[in-house]
Amino acid sequence: MTVLQAIILGIVQGLTEFLPISSSGHLLLVPWLFNWHFLLENPELNKTFDVALHLGTFVAVVIYFWREIVRLAGAWVRSIARRSLAEPESKLAWLLIVSTIPAAIVGVLFEDFITNTLGKPWMIGVAMIVFAGFMYLIDHVAKLDRDMEALGWFDAVLIGIAQSLALLPGVSRSGITMMTGLLLRLDRESAARYSFLMSIPVIGGAAVFKGLEVAQDGLPAGTATPFAVGMVSAALSGIAAIWFVLAYLKRHDFNIFVVYRIVIGVGVIILVVSGVRSGMGI
Repeated sequence: MTVLQAIILGIVQGLTEFLPISSSGHLLLVPWLFNWHFLLENPELNKTFDVALHLGTFVAVVIYFWREIVRLAGAWVRSIARRSLAEPESKLAWLLIVSTIPAAIVGVLFEDFITNTLGKPWMIGVAMIVFAGFMYLIDHVAKLDRDMEALGWFDAVLIGIAQSLALLPGVSRSGITMMTGLLLRLDRESAARYSFLMSIPVIGGAAVFKGLEVAQDGLPAGTATPFAVGMVSAALSGIAAIWFVLAYLKRHDFNIFVVYRIVIGVGVIILVVSGVRSGMGI
C-alpha cells in the first residue's frame, strides 16, 4: 500500500462514514474500481488498516462533539447516582445507549458473513439505487416536526434496529438512521445529529474490538506509515463531513445524496454489465 492509496482510502472512509452514502460500500468499491489487490492479498494489512480508519472516524466525531459528549457523560453519571432521568440530557444519553445495542449484537455476530457474502460490487450498486429511492420517498413525506428531546424509548429501539441493517454494504449507517429519524418526525438536522452521536459508541466499539485482535499479533511490518496516514486522513475528512451535513441539512433536503447514490449505483452496474469489472469483486 502506498501513502497515496492510504490517503485516498482514509478520505473515503471519513467522508462516507458520515455522509449518507455508505462507507462500507465505498471501501469495497474504490479498490475494486482501481483494481487494488493489496488488501485482498494481505489480510493482516487489511485488518490493521481497517482499525486505523475506524480510529480516524472515531477521533473525528469525538473532536466535533466533545462538548456534547462531556455534557451527556456527566448527565448519565448523575442519572445513575440519583436514579432519575429528570435532566433531558440524561435521558438522551440513555436513549443513545439503547440505540447502539442492536447494531452491536448484529455486528459481532454477522459482520464478517455480511461483508464477505453480500459485499459484491453488483449488490452494492443495487443497494445504492434501492436505498436512494427510499431516501427520496421518506424525505418528502416525513412531517419533520420533532427534535431530539421528543424522542422516546421505542423511538430509540427503532433507530437502533435500523442501524443494524446498515451492515449491508451500500445501505449506509448514517443514512438509514437519519431516515428512521425522519420517519419518527425528527427534523433533518436533529436526525443527523442523533445519528452522529449514536455513532460514537458504535465506531469506538468497533475500533476497540478490532484493535484488540490486531494487538494480539502486533502491527505487520511496514504498516506504521499507512496506519498513521489513513487515520489522520479519515479524521480530517470526517470532521469536514460532519460539519457539512449538519450545515447543509439546516436548509436543504437529501436530494443531493439521492442523486449521488443513483449515479454511483448505475455506474457500478454499467461497469459490471459491460465486463469492465467483475460483479463479484476483485
